Amino acid sequence: RIPTTKAGINPGVLGALAAGALAGWYFYSGEPTPSRDSWRKVNFHNVYKDIAALLEDEDYDDGSYGPVFVRLAWHASGTYDRKTGTGGSDGATIRFKPESGHGANAGLDVARARLEPLKKKYPHISYGDLYTLAGVVAVQELGGPTVRWRPGRSDEKISANCTPDGRLPDAAQGANHVRDIFYRMGFNDQEIAALIGAHALGRCHSNRSGYEGPWNASPTSFTNFFYTELLEDKWVPKKWDGPAQYVDKDTKSFMMLPADIAFKTDPQFRKYVEKYAADQDAFFADFAPAFTKLLELGVKFPEDAPVYEFKTLE
Repeated sequence: RIPTTKAGINPGVLGALAAGALAGWYFYSGEPTPSRDSWRKVNFHNVYKDIAALLEDEDYDDGSYGPVFVRLAWHASGTYDRKTGTGGSDGATIRFKPESGHGANAGLDVARARLEPLKKKYPHISYGDLYTLAGVVAVQELGGPTVRWRPGRSDEKISANCTPDGRLPDAAQGANHVRDIFYRMGFNDQEIAALIGAHALGRCHSNRSGYEGPWNASPTSFTNFFYTELLEDKWVPKKWDGPAQYVDKDTKSFMMLPADIAFKTDPQFRKYVEKYAADQDAFFADFAPAFTKLLELGVKFPEDAPVYEFKTLE
């Protein structure tokens, strides 16, 4: 049985670290690559606090790095293929080219740069643990559920094991494609529908994904608004020169991707959308284990790796 740690966290501020975010290929610093057991030297309570201190920034996007931290954790993990046992967050190959340059990962260099000072402060933490923990911190600190997380990922030293392009969802596709991507990882329809609720966070950028706009009016709060907006608004094709996407008919302020609309039109997905739109607690209860599962895909954890349930900062 894996031990469980309840982490009591006090507020902390690391503005100096935020100012020290690095750009470019800062990953090759000459420091030793952490081994699978290096996590034993890391105080993850403190790492949680330090990541939380990096979230808010009035000069970035909607004022928070939280959404892009969730996306980094998601994309670092969502490359897993259960048939071949390749991909996933173990190895953190998302920091290497060509994987870092895959179209689906555009803009994630911003998140990696924001977190890099913490890699310098905690040299024994693996990038895989840092990136996935950042996603957990963001979900929780932006108002979402408690997400169980455990350390023990190791880092690849070279890019030879980068995953091929095309393993992450294509936002232009429909329900069949969504299922193909998530079934490859081992998810079922309920888990898929719960995970898509993270689209309550953040926005799309035309200079990254090609799409543009937020999903709702509260892009830095983890809520069930993705589902309520999807069902309650009337979505019409956006008239512009970019890729096909949808906007709400009344204000044209919010957007949905073609793959998002599939959760409204596909009967099996829709029943979960209706459930989560009506009950945010039910959404949180289903999202948390699905997100933990995503972050752990393909990782061979040490038997004694503790499971953390971090308390949010007050």
